[in-house]
Amino acid sequence: MTVEIRVPTMGESVAEATVGQWFKQAGEAVALDEPLCELETDKVTLEVNATAPGVLEEISAPEGTTVEVGALLGMIKEGAAPMAPSAPKPAAEKPAAPAPAAKPQEAPAPAAAPPVAAAPAPAVAAADVKIMPAARKLAEENAVDLSRIAGTGKDGRVTRSDVLDALNGKRAAMPAAAAPIAAPAAAAAPAGPRPEEAREERVRMTRLRRTIAARLKDAQNTAAMLSTFNEVDMTNLMALRSAHREEFEKKHGARLGFMSFFVKACVGALKDLPAVNAEIEGDDLIYKNYYHMGVAVGTPNGLVVPVLRDADKMSFAEIENTIADMGRRARDGKLGLDELQGGTFTISNGGVYGSLMSTPIINPPQSGILGMHKVQKRPMEVNGQIELRPMMYLALSYDHRVIDGREAVTFLVRVKESLEDPQRMLLGV
Repeated sequence: MTVEIRVPTMGESVAEATVGQWFKQAGEAVALDEPLCELETDKVTLEVNATAPGVLEEISAPEGTTVEVGALLGMIKEGAAPMAPSAPKPAAEKPAAPAPAAKPQEAPAPAAAPPVAAAPAPAVAAADVKIMPAARKLAEENAVDLSRIAGTGKDGRVTRSDVLDALNGKRAAMPAAAAPIAAPAAAAAPAGPRPEEAREERVRMTRLRRTIAARLKDAQNTAAMLSTFNEVDMTNLMALRSAHREEFEKKHGARLGFMSFFVKACVGALKDLPAVNAEIEGDDLIYKNYYHMGVAVGTPNGLVVPVLRDADKMSFAEIENTIADMGRRARDGKLGLDELQGGTFTISNGGVYGSLMSTPIINPPQSGILGMHKVQKRPMEVNGQIELRPMMYLALSYDHRVIDGREAVTFLVRVKESLEDPQRMLLGV
């Protein structure tokens, strides 16, 4: 019996993905639930597992192919014996060879020729055939003319990334009567031979990296972004952490870091200044009476922001355990889409990489992000004396359309006060 391998449902807002890597080749034996391939989406990388034991009979979507939910990835022949080494070559190696060479991107270009001949036909009819649902929704929300976007998806389909690129002005608009091949070719064509090309390596951006780039640029183009700074004396917090770290780890099985204190401090400040926890939707301001804290995590594939839901109801141990677990799964690409959505405020810790000062970019549609930095001893005036104190710069980047300067500065002062006197968080004052 032959079992089909199809693209699973990946989340409410995810309609397509790119086949990133096949772990098995045609003709190889597979076990039940064994990972077969990776799918790169706009948000995470997902593994597709075997739904039956047997032999991978066919790979229908080679690496680099853009696939929709429900599309056929390959076939498994149940109960079959692995093929001889020569068998996989015509099945896997030859079809897969064009994919890494970026020829699938060129293949849709000739296929785009019929629309040129069919130009007199209504543009809407053509768009109905070639537009992904997620792309259509985003275009409608932002009043984007889809007929002027060159699709880069399978068979020339317009994807969500294409619409984001159009919003950011990264892709030249297509002339109504011009051939759709012209704009992508002009954009992709290099100005000339690169002088050191022999010593360079060209790697296609992953879908996640393209989405990160588009979202960050969109934040800069859309939000009236501004940053304010302060510094916090970490002396008392570090003393409290040192005094109870071993006991905390023995009781809760989690390392006591700084992040749980920062999450608690931010939640307290958000309750005092609800505008920092709000977002713009059309002509309305949405004030959120819940606190879903995003914690930025660096991974080999790019930055992701898993969300601590209802962080105000979590204990220090729950926060530390959840962050540690999400961090591990983020680096392994095991996070679910639901764990990356719905955040109301974000904390980014550049200090783990040695950053002394930065201006983080807000994570739309949120209106604020707190940047943590490296703890460094600096001479400070304390009770009329100069002392070396462990200091950390804090940065709050915020959307000035939602948050006034007074609210932003007050928020950062609230965070500073809570961290410098951590007993305030325990007492709720």
